[in-house]
Amino acid sequence: MARTLETLQKQYNSTASAVKLGGGPGRGPMNATNNFKGKPANVGVTIGRIFSYVAKYWKRLILVFLCMLCSTGATLAGGYMLRPIINHIAEAGVPAAERLAYLGRMLAVLAAVYAVGIAGTYLQARMMIGISRTAIQNIRNDLFTRLERLPLRFHDNQTTGELMSRFTNDVDNIGLMMDQSLMSMLSGIINLVGTLVMMVVTNIWLTIITLVFIPIFILSSRFIISKSRKYYSAQQAALGAANGYIEESVAGQKVVKVFNHEEECIEEFGLLNGDLRGKQMKAMFFGGIMGPITGNMAQVSYALTAGIGGALCALGRFDVGGLAIFVNYSRQFARPINEISQQMATIFSALAGAERVFAIMDMEPEADEADLVRPEKLAGHVILDDVSFGYVPEKTVLKHISLYAKPGQKIAFVGSTGAGKTTITNLLNRFYDIDSGRITIDDIDIKRLPRDFLRQNIAMVLQDTHLFTGTVMENIRYGRLDATDEEVVAAAKMASADSFIRRLSDGYQTVIEGDGANLSQGQRQLLNIARAAVSHAPILVLDEATSSVDTRTERHIEEGMDHLMQNRTTFVIAHRLSTVRNADAIMVLENGEIIERGDHDDLLAMKGRYYELYTGKSELT
Repeated sequence: MARTLETLQKQYNSTASAVKLGGGPGRGPMNATNNFKGKPANVGVTIGRIFSYVAKYWKRLILVFLCMLCSTGATLAGGYMLRPIINHIAEAGVPAAERLAYLGRMLAVLAAVYAVGIAGTYLQARMMIGISRTAIQNIRNDLFTRLERLPLRFHDNQTTGELMSRFTNDVDNIGLMMDQSLMSMLSGIINLVGTLVMMVVTNIWLTIITLVFIPIFILSSRFIISKSRKYYSAQQAALGAANGYIEESVAGQKVVKVFNHEEECIEEFGLLNGDLRGKQMKAMFFGGIMGPITGNMAQVSYALTAGIGGALCALGRFDVGGLAIFVNYSRQFARPINEISQQMATIFSALAGAERVFAIMDMEPEADEADLVRPEKLAGHVILDDVSFGYVPEKTVLKHISLYAKPGQKIAFVGSTGAGKTTITNLLNRFYDIDSGRITIDDIDIKRLPRDFLRQNIAMVLQDTHLFTGTVMENIRYGRLDATDEEVVAAAKMASADSFIRRLSDGYQTVIEGDGANLSQGQRQLLNIARAAVSHAPILVLDEATSSVDTRTERHIEEGMDHLMQNRTTFVIAHRLSTVRNADAIMVLENGEIIERGDHDDLLAMKGRYYELYTGKSELT
């Protein structure tokens, strides 16, 4: 059965996912200094943060402003020069030859003035593009940097498509505002002020008539802006939800086809796509009517001004040239307002996108304690002393866990799914911080070890493999970036991966793409094991490391794994109990508690839970 739109929005919509930024299997809340609610909490702050990326290039901005003044000044000056030209041509008794000569000279002057304006426009556009593109580069860098430094708790509850939407749609909308809207609005304001000055100089009474329409412009614009802002924020959220669903569906196509869920996927995407369409229509409608409304009001103002100005000319109270340039200024006065209003759609999208981007930037990254120590070397003596932990406060996952592992020992965890085995290894890496108790390595509380140093000393082989786009050599070297080619090959041999690697098209230089789609699951896991083997970390975590390897391959790598675990403190999580028989100690976990502990023979002699699992009287569930 396909999910309802309301259910899909809760699961994929950026608002829902960000307000409850969860952690781990429990999806617990994560505090943030901002969230993705409907509209920017403070438009002024959001705009200020956007332009803070531009303000650092203030010298170039001054040049842009000067070029803009030059361009606007040339336009206004050229328009005003038409007044004496028209009056001179319309003056009675002036010979035709003199009129033509005067017209030729003035047209040459006009051409020079407008050439200066064109040059100013060209230079301001070139410089502004450079400024805006650099600012967008910095925004993306800051966003990616913060994303990389956020705790695992944040990533547990975010889809790839939703996060990608920040880097593409949201940041692109900010860039579009910087490229177009910023220039248009600043130029429009300068043009508006300059035109108003020229109108006052030309005829104060006609200027007053034109200004009567300004309150109407403002009131109508304020109403449309209030509507548009809400719908553009909703549009961005719906777009993020659709992107998240597409990414998840494409990544899980094999599962979709295995269970014949194509029609359900099409139906669910249709709901999200329809929701996006509806919100886009509302956003684009209110964003699009701003221009026509202000444009039509400008036409009414123009017609009224032209009629009254014509009457003044007929009464001899105004000259024809003055009327000609004033009606031109009147139309020109409305144009900046119209242009500014037309940019509102872009601005609303940019503000909605900026809020989502800055919400991630405002989240607290992983932070180390103040009194840190960085030993030259760790031996790998690990102690968990009365450790309790829960992903959410109301649900404790681990309860009073105490254990130790001496350097070089192999500690195995067995138990039902959800018993807390993987959680223990996550706490060891400080992916999450414990609620109570203490974890030490070589008698040093792990909270006093810098996170980067701690994780450099713990190598992990996870059940879910992940390979990066790059060569096989580069993927194995990911375990230690300064490893030599010889060390990489040695690690591959240790993991029994060397033979299949050499059979690849380019051996160790074969490029892996699509998370290793051209490799079998077992081959991918072998590379994952080789990655851990190349590390010099004194502590090794094997989380279902051989779950994706067939029995024959498992036998091949057992000897290499034993060599890999020599002189390393090793924590093993395995469903295949045959792989943990030679462990120094086996911990049997149920419901977050250690119910049995000892070596293989001790636990069999107890004839408890481990005995039942090993003899097949009971199964891991």
